[in-house]
Amino acid sequence: MLMTTAAVLLGGAAQAEDNQLTKVEQDQGWILLFDGKSLNGWQTSSQKPSKRPVEDHSINPHKSGGYMMIHDKLWGDFILALDFKISKDCNSGVFVRTFPLTVRPGKDVGYNGIEVQILDSTTADFHDTGAIYDLVKPTKNTMKPVGEWNHMVVTCNKNVIDVELNGEKVNHMDLDEWTQPNKRPDGTPHKFDIAFKDHPRKGYIGLQDHGANCWFKNIKLLPLK
Repeated sequence: MLMTTAAVLLGGAAQAEDNQLTKVEQDQGWILLFDGKSLNGWQTSSQKPSKRPVEDHSINPHKSGGYMMIHDKLWGDFILALDFKISKDCNSGVFVRTFPLTVRPGKDVGYNGIEVQILDSTTADFHDTGAIYDLVKPTKNTMKPVGEWNHMVVTCNKNVIDVELNGEKVNHMDLDEWTQPNKRPDGTPHKFDIAFKDHPRKGYIGLQDHGANCWFKNIKLLPLK
């Protein structure tokens, strides 16, 4: 039986030093994607080195030189945990299963992934923090104020994507229900000309630059089998 996210994270995550794994996390099979010191394993979505170095033991994708910073390995089914902190008026996001990195004519590489939105707002609509961008609204906006660290957990398990923010589950998407381009399962329109049931089930993790500072640390991944 697949452990719940809360169970998987139980036993030491809160006590971990920044950008390190606890012994419990190591035993459970977590992988540290960012060491807090270097950008080893990271590049822009244009597959070039970032123009912005590590700051305060965090990755800031703003002005990195690409649409997003990506981890250079492909991941399919996993639990991704990270901390983020926004600036005033911030617009950013965490992308999963981004594939390929080749940009489609007239589109940006964001069309090749699925984005969990990060936005300096307090509402809970299609473009607010915790939303699966333009697809599924969060049940609530549990983000902390500008300047405070937030904890996000994104689970991709076959056809299901779940989002937790600051300890509360705020979103759920069953990709198999998304059978038509530009339409949600309830028939309302969205911007993507994609039937998400056919979206790649394996791709890159990305941290978006959408014109404002946003810091990410403690980026950890648990592959699901």
